[in-house]
Amino acid sequence: MKMDILHTNMLKVNEIFYSIQGESINMGRPCVFIRLTGCNLRCSYCDTTYAYEEGEMLALTVILERIRHYKCNFIEITGGEPLIQKNTPSLISLLIDQGYQVQIETNGSKDIGVLPKSCIKILDIKCPGSGESHCNYYDNIQQLEQSDQIKFVIGDRNDYEFAKSIVFTYPISIPQDQILFSPSYHRLMPSVLASWILKDQLNVRLHTQLHKQIWPNHLKGV
Repeated sequence: MKMDILHTNMLKVNEIFYSIQGESINMGRPCVFIRLTGCNLRCSYCDTTYAYEEGEMLALTVILERIRHYKCNFIEITGGEPLIQKNTPSLISLLIDQGYQVQIETNGSKDIGVLPKSCIKILDIKCPGSGESHCNYYDNIQQLEQSDQIKFVIGDRNDYEFAKSIVFTYPISIPQDQILFSPSYHRLMPSVLASWILKDQLNVRLHTQLHKQIWPNHLKGV
């Protein structure tokens, strides 16, 4: 990627911070988070509403310079919804070319085919309780690579049955332990979701938000 393009390509960035990875099967790892501004959905349980509008326009070179400060090789691109900005794939390609391991969390409404195959995709399939399940782009499921993951945020039994139906209906090629069933924070107790999974003998992963256990009173990245 030519340097003049790196200077002129811009992204609206809400925050860049260094923390512990609280979600995905990489939970617990130190990680640099690049939270991009803007989202095309309005999920009922959204905990990052501050990222809907707030942010500053940064050139890709500036973003790269800021993350070098942390001396961490693991990067997550998150939002909002990162794929509503056209230069997100360019940022990810740049990071991978620089030797970073990159994962992106996407709300499942946009085509992930624009992303490099070596980028780890965390595909969040919206359940009915989100109020946005009609926006799921199910063709994404067929584009998943072996390192990718599917996440369902589950707030009640109806969400659970919906997630279970997706698992059984669609041909999912990734390992089953990379299918994450996550209890919606303050809506569903992890123990309840665990009991449902065990009763139905599902080979999925119960997934909680570790960062909210470590820093329960923080609203933004730490």
